[in-house]
Amino acid sequence: MKVLMVLTSHDQLGNTGEKTGFWLEEFASPYYVFKDADVEVTVASPKGGQPPIDPKSDDPANQTDSQNRFKADARAQSVLANTQRLDGVSAADYDAVFYPGGHGPMWDLAEDATSIKLIENFYNNGKPVAAVCHAPAVLRHVEIDGQPIVKGKRVTGFANSEEEAVHLADVVPFLLEDELKRLGGKYEKVDDWHSLAIVDGRLITGQNPASSEATAKALLGVLH
Repeated sequence: MKVLMVLTSHDQLGNTGEKTGFWLEEFASPYYVFKDADVEVTVASPKGGQPPIDPKSDDPANQTDSQNRFKADARAQSVLANTQRLDGVSAADYDAVFYPGGHGPMWDLAEDATSIKLIENFYNNGKPVAAVCHAPAVLRHVEIDGQPIVKGKRVTGFANSEEEAVHLADVVPFLLEDELKRLGGKYEKVDDWHSLAIVDGRLITGQNPASSEATAKALLGVLH
C-alpha cells in the first residue's frame, strides 16, 4: 500500500514578517501511523526539497511523542529534506493522498493547479483524500462533476474560534470554517484543540493538530 503525503512550500505568514510552513506534529504523527502499518510513504511539495516547518510547531511547549520520535529518526529526516516536486508525481502510483496542515497550505496548495488536479485524479479514481487542520484549504477549488468536492459532505478543519485564539483570523487569506461552509460543506467541530476526524465516503478531514493521528488512522480505515 502506498500513500502520498503533500506538504506546503510556503513560509511567509501573510505580511506579518513571521515565518510559517507545515505543522510538524501533523506530518510526524501521520507519517508514523502509516509507517507502523507497513505503508510505503512518499512525501512531495510544490518546490520539492526541504519544506518549511512552522517554527511555532517546534516550540518546547508543542512537542509530541511523534515529534520526538522524528527527531531521533535520521531516515525520516532525510525523507523530509528531500521531498519530491509535486508536478513530478502521479495519482496512479498511490492508493491515497494525505495533506498535513499548518498555515502554509492556505497560500500555496489551496491555489496550486497541480495539487487541485492531483486531488481530482485521486478522488475520481476511487481513492481516498485526507487533510487535517488548515490543509482542508487544499479542497477549495477542487471540483467533482462540476461541483465543489465538499458540497453536501460532512467536513471539518481549523475552526474560526481556533484561528481567533492564535490571533491570525485577520492574517490568513480566508477563514477555513467559513470557506468550507460557503462551498456547501456540512461543517462540524468539537471544542477547540480537541480531536475530531470525519469520514464521508472517500473524503477524510481533521479539525486541528490534535486530530492528526485520528485522521491518519481514519484514512487507513477507509483503505482497508
